[in-house]
Amino acid sequence: MKSYFFLRKALTRREFLRQTSFFGAGLALAMRSSWGAESSTTIPTRILGRTKAKVTILGLGTAPIGEARVEIPKAVKIFGEVLDRGVNYVDTARSYGIAEEALSHVIGPRRDKIFLVTKLWTESGEQAQKLFEESLRTLKTDYLDLVHIHHVGGKNIERVLAKDGILEYLLKQKEAGKIRFIGISGHARPPLFLKMLETGQIDVLMAVMNYADRNIYNFEGQVLPECRKRNVGVVAMKVYAGIKGGFKNHRNGSVGCNTPPELLPKAMAYALDLEGVSVANIGPFTLEQAIQNVEFARQYKPLTEKERDELLAFGKELAQTLGPRYGPVA
Repeated sequence: MKSYFFLRKALTRREFLRQTSFFGAGLALAMRSSWGAESSTTIPTRILGRTKAKVTILGLGTAPIGEARVEIPKAVKIFGEVLDRGVNYVDTARSYGIAEEALSHVIGPRRDKIFLVTKLWTESGEQAQKLFEESLRTLKTDYLDLVHIHHVGGKNIERVLAKDGILEYLLKQKEAGKIRFIGISGHARPPLFLKMLETGQIDVLMAVMNYADRNIYNFEGQVLPECRKRNVGVVAMKVYAGIKGGFKNHRNGSVGCNTPPELLPKAMAYALDLEGVSVANIGPFTLEQAIQNVEFARQYKPLTEKERDELLAFGKELAQTLGPRYGPVA
């Protein structure tokens, strides 16, 4: 008998959209009933590698809302709701539109309770200084828990590691107490991440890790083992296999993600089941999505062998339609 995942392909587009809409509407109603009240279930936490920080298994990603330039009050409400529900890992970037500005309105009274992360997209130490100081001013904080060298897969690593490069600058800020930890993040070219790990200066890594892209970029197989060896903290992103159409749709959440709604909890579980992964960082577009992610994290359970096998079979087929949309593999 064919697997459920393959039988799905027989659905017409209209049937699939109708089922998806029904699922989404029902879930939205369920989520609304819990707004303003804390669930009795807390979000599990894990230790983020050698940082020894205790972080929630769900991270609040701010790129979708920030890049879509949602109105500040609306963004503040969404971010605040997520933090009020117990998420303590907050991921942003200088390049994420209004994200840092919106966060500045919610992190103040919570600053000592959250693990605040930003990213700098540059190779230059001089430019890193400019961006970093802008982040501190915008976020209204005098330190960051973690700063990523962003888009490592598109970097000239020799330039990054130069005396006037970004890594040297971040090390100086770490020594000065303005940064607690240094990380690397990105989507493509796993071998470049390995070169950065070889410096011994990287505390945390965030990369694409999901049930479909394991067949394309395979950070799980190429980079995660080295992180475990070095006790580098690991954050998985794009755990739902990303938005349909890739980067070009990052400001258009209405297109939906590549994972069918009914598989979202299992997609999150796949990432969290990977040995060494501490956080699944997910960026919502709406309040409904934000609260949905919190509930998935609260109810997280490791996949059974059957569930994993079925998900990976679907992911292998899905990967063939996605391709290396985030950039070169090598």
